[in-house]
Amino acid sequence: MELGKVHTSHIFDTSPIEKTELFSSLLEKDLAYINSRSGILQLRRGARLFSAGDKAERFFVLREGSVRIFKTRPDGGEDDLAEFDPGDTIGDFDFARGASYDACAEASADTVLIVFPGPGLTMDMLAREAPHTVSRILLSSIVMLTSRIKTTQKTIVENISWIHELQRRAYEDPGTGLWKQSFLIDEINRILEEPTALIMLKPDRFKALVDARGHGAGDEAMVRIAMVLKNITRKLGRGWALRFKSNEVGLLITKCGAALAERIVRELHKAIAGLDPVPEEPGLPEFRFTGTVVYGIWPEDEPKWDALFLGTYSLLLDTWKSGGNTIVHLERTSVP
Repeated sequence: MELGKVHTSHIFDTSPIEKTELFSSLLEKDLAYINSRSGILQLRRGARLFSAGDKAERFFVLREGSVRIFKTRPDGGEDDLAEFDPGDTIGDFDFARGASYDACAEASADTVLIVFPGPGLTMDMLAREAPHTVSRILLSSIVMLTSRIKTTQKTIVENISWIHELQRRAYEDPGTGLWKQSFLIDEINRILEEPTALIMLKPDRFKALVDARGHGAGDEAMVRIAMVLKNITRKLGRGWALRFKSNEVGLLITKCGAALAERIVRELHKAIAGLDPVPEEPGLPEFRFTGTVVYGIWPEDEPKWDALFLGTYSLLLDTWKSGGNTIVHLERTSVP
């Protein structure tokens, strides 16, 4: 914030800053001192209050107008986060932590704010001038931070099922209900547990189905394949059914060694072949499903997860291009 934009004026009452959460429990003499060391900031519409990365050396109480908080995207666009109205406190949590702002703030109308410390003042200057008051401010800061952290934790606990539902929706593929690959990227370090099986499936001749009968037929086929994957995880009572790219899907199953993984891939391969065929139509033959299945075990087959994933995916494509309709282990040990 440019201090040149801060203007003190006897027209405005700065006492509302005394009623903020940070100061509400202080002594009357402390409040009188705080009021005397507050100031007024007047901003025209569009003027910047602070930018991301600025040190939170003061905080504000909005008297008139409005302030919007936003983040700037890499492409230059902006994402609005909040809008503050008269009576709201801005930046007290960052001020109490001695942190830097992680977002930008600007006046969305001609605006008047109360600011503490006021123009030309810093907390170091106030500490030399009134050390006991500043000590009590610091203690109040700790109390406020602790209270807000406890409140946040309580909110998370009370809404944990709702939070899980939001997470599920964010990671759910809308066409099939499978988990997106982004879930695997974001959560793999948390969910990996030795041994973990990565199973990938690519349906054979899928392009021929779509070319002949349209994308609707392809979408319907993917829903049916997804159901096969979900049924396997339901029977096991663990694991994630995933959609990687286009029609490439699979399973991630923890506590799953080579022997169990082999049984699962056999079941998956058989279930895909057992799907009801797409019926014959005039000029179109019946379409029967088959699939290429490749699997690897972490860390048995590859101790580095990224290498296991890429190796399994590469082997899937190579096997599928070679004719498919088979099961292959990452170590290229075919399952007869």
